Amino acid sequence: MMNLKETATRLNKRFMGADPQVAVTWFVLNYGRKAALSSSLSYEDQAVTAMMCRADKKLARVFTLDTGRQFPEFYNLLDRTQAALGISIEVFFPDYRKIQEMVREHGVNLFYESVELRHLCCQVRKVEPLKRALEGTEVWITGLRRSQSVTRTDMQMVEFDEADGLLKFNPLILWSEEQVKDYVRDNGIPYNPLHDKGFPSIGCQPCTRAIKEGEDIRAGRWWWENPDHRECGLHSR
Repeated sequence: MMNLKETATRLNKRFMGADPQVAVTWFVLNYGRKAALSSSLSYEDQAVTAMMCRADKKLARVFTLDTGRQFPEFYNLLDRTQAALGISIEVFFPDYRKIQEMVREHGVNLFYESVELRHLCCQVRKVEPLKRALEGTEVWITGLRRSQSVTRTDMQMVEFDEADGLLKFNPLILWSEEQVKDYVRDNGIPYNPLHDKGFPSIGCQPCTRAIKEGEDIRAGRWWWENPDHRECGLHSR
């Protein structure tokens, strides 16, 4: 573990502030299929997917989590992305037995009842499938940015993820929302049409709403909760 911590520190010093494409290319070429992007098909993840394909399409590994509560636009974008970029995106699903047990005990919309039940839903639908997706992976690539949330302001480009015992690579960590949008549009990368309807951050359909002018970009995620703990557990374990 200490070696991975030292590696994360060394690589962060090397790439923090560097062109994301340069950093992405290095990780794809050096780790190959042992590096994987967990994509929600957000603006950020679409940008990183394109960068990985530009580095080496055959080595680029991208997966997504289908929670069973996604917007219809998610599925359309998944097909369009694979066709446009010529890449096969792996899809991981929750364990249906755990979903059945959770819904029978707490109801189908349990996440509105309490933070604890919302975390349970995220655990079953997202965190557990993520663990399966990351098995055998050495580098977890994300589209996280510091300016997305108060819970992400201290994140580095390369970190040691203690919960999963691997390197976590956040190539867009210093980019602004506008930089991401410009990159996606300038390069003709498919994106979710909900972004044009006031949804800067898109998760499960029942837990996402459009934001109002002047609101934080993640204000539409779990909007009924305190902003200080609006994470699903994927990046805050």
